[in-house]
Amino acid sequence: MAAPKRSNSGTASHAGAAALSFTTKLPAQAAFKKVVLERYQEAIARSRKIGHRVSFRVEVDAAADAQTITPVEEQPIASDDIFPVEDTGMPDADLEAALAGARARGRKRVAEIVAGEDMLSADAFAKLLGTSRVTVNARRQSGQVLGIDGAKRGFRFPVWQLDEDGRPFGALPALHAMFGNSAWAVYRFLVSRHRALDGRTGLRALQQGDDASVLAAAEGMARGDFD
Repeated sequence: MAAPKRSNSGTASHAGAAALSFTTKLPAQAAFKKVVLERYQEAIARSRKIGHRVSFRVEVDAAADAQTITPVEEQPIASDDIFPVEDTGMPDADLEAALAGARARGRKRVAEIVAGEDMLSADAFAKLLGTSRVTVNARRQSGQVLGIDGAKRGFRFPVWQLDEDGRPFGALPALHAMFGNSAWAVYRFLVSRHRALDGRTGLRALQQGDDASVLAAAEGMARGDFD
């Protein structure tokens, strides 16, 4: 194995960190793997200390029959001057009116949804499950049941989230986790049709026992895939 060599990048040592590249012949030897792990641990510690990104590279040169690990380097912090934001002042009256109208329509739609016949209060939902309101709210907070916030009406629980045995769908905790514990995001996913589910709503797919497809579709949406 070749001895470590100085980095060509000219990076100086920082807080005692090594300023040497580590090079060895292919294939990787145990010592090379050890250095990779040490560089990784060093990168984590450095990033936490300085509060922004750092990096190191593993370079493989098959033609030279060698591989190299570069030192940990700090990544430059982007300056606000690179992409200046133009100050356009306060929004004009038309834009303010449009935004106010959109907010009003959103509040009206929320009120319509939570007032639906399929929406139960915490007490009614607890009675349906044969448990207490305290337990229902604890399960809502942990994502085991779906409860959407209706402002003045408080939380409402869709009765259709129960399977044919009267239990909340088992996929609900995973759906809450995928959508950042946003109950409204889970609700929208369940009531909307998705190409990834062959045009079915998320709810319909759960009712048909197709949990795997539901979770795959939700994962795609959560990472920004088009549906």
